[in-house]
Amino acid sequence: MKTIYSLFLVGQRAKWMLMGLVLAVLFFPHQDARAGQAPVNLGSADSFAVLAFNTITNTSGGRINGDVGVSPGTAFDAGLPPVIVNGEIHLGVPVAAQAQADLTIAYNDAAGRPGAIAATADIGGKTLPPGLYQAPVSLAITGNLTLDAQGDRNAVWIFQMASTLTAANNGQVILINGAQACNIFWQVGSSATLRTNSVVKGNILAAASITLQTGARLDGRALARDGAVTLDNNIVTRQPWHKFPWPMFVPVITGMGK
Repeated sequence: MKTIYSLFLVGQRAKWMLMGLVLAVLFFPHQDARAGQAPVNLGSADSFAVLAFNTITNTSGGRINGDVGVSPGTAFDAGLPPVIVNGEIHLGVPVAAQAQADLTIAYNDAAGRPGAIAATADIGGKTLPPGLYQAPVSLAITGNLTLDAQGDRNAVWIFQMASTLTAANNGQVILINGAQACNIFWQVGSSATLRTNSVVKGNILAAASITLQTGARLDGRALARDGAVTLDNNIVTRQPWHKFPWPMFVPVITGMGK
């Protein structure tokens, strides 16, 4: 009799477990593996607004909110009048070298994530929800691109491209419904160009160089693994950004080649 009762209890438990599984599937649908991306960990590169391999060159003016670094190079031409840097400058020192090493890890992470949604070659004029997107080869932003977080302030976008990223003149990335610039990552297989007066949001992780033409603005980071960063009267603001009490018109430079 006890054996029959035990079997009955086992059967009842199995039935309730099966019903619970069915309810979970019905009320909590499976999330597409392409969505719900974790942010890319930038490591020590996180504090940098601009990071280059060999040189940073500025034509004139502008402002960088965040640290500036070059490694293994040491060249930083601030321009005339010089760009204002609200942060520290690390030229050819271990801090910059470690940031470059961490950038390589972050770049490989972003480039290696599987299951991307196919993107068109030009995503200007589109509204995109969070997710992992892959360009055919290069990626362009002509006009306005809107990124919609759909109420999730932790929403992440990762854009993979084997070649170039180009933001057209006056092109903009617009964030709505809680989207955060710090959670946007542009993994660029070669070089990135932000053309005149364009406004881009997010972290540019470029295998080669990054160029910001006259008046272009970047709310994020310009991180170049194996090339230069070229500026011309731009505003680059690391996200998130907490302002210093006053601008550092004479930046603090930590060593050169030590």
